[in-house]
Amino acid sequence: MAPSNRQRNHTSSPNSKKDNNSKKNPRKPSGNIRKEEIITNHEFIDQVGLFYPSNDTAFKALLSARFCAAVWSHISDCDETYNYWEPSHYLLFGKGMQTWEYSPEYALRSYTYLMIHVVPAWLYHVLLQPNKMLMFYFSRCLLGLCCALCEVYFYKSVCREFGIHVARVVLVALLFNAGMFISSTAFLPSTFSMYMTLLSLGAWYKRKYELAVFTTALSAFLSWPFAALIGIPIAVDLLFRRKDWWLFLQWSLIACVAILLPMARIDSLYYGRLVVAPLNIVMYNVFTSHGPDLYGTEPWYFYFINGFLNFNIIFVAALFTPLALVAVKLLVPVKLHSAQFLPYWLSLAPLYLWLAVFCLQPHKEERFLYPVYPLICLCGGVTIDCVQKLWFRLIIKSGLHYLNHTMFLLLSALAITSAMGLSRTLALYKGYSAPMEVFIELNKLTAEGGLSPEQNINICMGKEWYRYPSSFFLPSENWQLQFLQSEFRGQLPQSFSELENGTMISPNNMNDANKEEPSRYVDVSSCHFIVDLDTGTETEREPNYSLQTDKWTIVKSVPFLDAARSHKIFRAFYIPVLWEKHCQFSNYNLLKAKKHTRQNHNKSL
Repeated sequence: MAPSNRQRNHTSSPNSKKDNNSKKNPRKPSGNIRKEEIITNHEFIDQVGLFYPSNDTAFKALLSARFCAAVWSHISDCDETYNYWEPSHYLLFGKGMQTWEYSPEYALRSYTYLMIHVVPAWLYHVLLQPNKMLMFYFSRCLLGLCCALCEVYFYKSVCREFGIHVARVVLVALLFNAGMFISSTAFLPSTFSMYMTLLSLGAWYKRKYELAVFTTALSAFLSWPFAALIGIPIAVDLLFRRKDWWLFLQWSLIACVAILLPMARIDSLYYGRLVVAPLNIVMYNVFTSHGPDLYGTEPWYFYFINGFLNFNIIFVAALFTPLALVAVKLLVPVKLHSAQFLPYWLSLAPLYLWLAVFCLQPHKEERFLYPVYPLICLCGGVTIDCVQKLWFRLIIKSGLHYLNHTMFLLLSALAITSAMGLSRTLALYKGYSAPMEVFIELNKLTAEGGLSPEQNINICMGKEWYRYPSSFFLPSENWQLQFLQSEFRGQLPQSFSELENGTMISPNNMNDANKEEPSRYVDVSSCHFIVDLDTGTETEREPNYSLQTDKWTIVKSVPFLDAARSHKIFRAFYIPVLWEKHCQFSNYNLLKAKKHTRQNHNKSL
């Protein structure tokens, strides 16, 4: 994999011209490029001592990182649980929680998107008969594999378009920053759109326009319609720079026929009526009076704080990429610029277009940035490269090549971003993994014979409903999630109908206005287990069940970070000793009802 011509731009100081002019090049120069300005690939690498990971090495590193994410990352968004894991569990086992988006009356979600995840899990289940929790982690590992494959394709394309030096920074950023750890194995449309961003931009940078158009359409139709925003610069390049209207129209039509028609057919079969899910999502978010703002709004700077937490200095560098490129253009003489490369203002535009649009929306979610996470890494890498060139030009002023004299800047940046990324990842794991640990304990109780496998068991959640990791963590189909009243006054999910045509049945007591539905709640006396966070406080709707020792026994207790009572910096980044000193914790408890325990004991007698 050779360095691109862009990599050779701005490489030599004025004092090194004489040395460069003495080089002989066996290649025949083209156009108006002077022979003495050409440096062969091998000469370039030898002179600079340029090291870069091969494709195989990059893939192995990325796959290792993604498998770590599959095993150790927690579910950070209840939308992932209730809109994707739960319907998938229903398709596989006939039981699961249903949100209003899956009601045939609204039909905002696509069953086609679910099927591409469900089919591999079903095959795994048929062939090996694993327990449901293993199916959950198998699906996550499969997502990690897909992500790593897309990332290495993107890495190869960045090497071609932006040069090896930029690609190395991108690879390190992809490997070690918390944003990719969180997003890479999430079962979310925004994660699938991130995969498609890696493929569509990678294809674009390789001038494979057919693949670029098709993967952009796949992202918009199958996962998230608003991801089409990333494809606008690709369309501009095709329609106005290359003026290839025929290719654009041809592949847009192919994508519609190959993706949208089968998708509409599958979704219509499940919903029992004609459904075009992407259209329904757009109609709800854009043309309804309430739209997504019902689910909370955030200030304009939300994404900037979130971006720094997940990508630290790489995100800051990405914000300043346009200024850095202008500074290089003005202060560093360009020796060679080939028309074969895309202009920076176009190739990097998707990130800034995305930020401009989504920062203006009142409703903000961390997952909304997932599709541009690879672009944050890319733009951050371009900025670091620009800083090296400026340092060489303005401070060093002499030498053969800027990489020879600015390696300390690169290594410092990579060390800082990697350390901060790992620190953030550890903070997330150590602080917020308790819900999954508690539900894993349920499977241990059943495996050790502590519970009857035939008994119908209700596991209840009140204020912690949104941290439920999914029904894949319940030991068997005899277990059922139930909800208790809490201070949350919005609409909770309810169980899918267990009839064969359950996806076609419009459930009662569903609304699209996030209004509380009291029918969702059960009386606490019907609960065999409760999962609750003991914060030391209680209200009328949120009693402290952990203190009711006459009714409940604590089976499992795991520390859970109390963000409100912890230091803002130390809760965000794990620093040994200081993290434990400045952070406060509550107990995340699995409680077992004493009443049901006594009843079961009497039955056995």
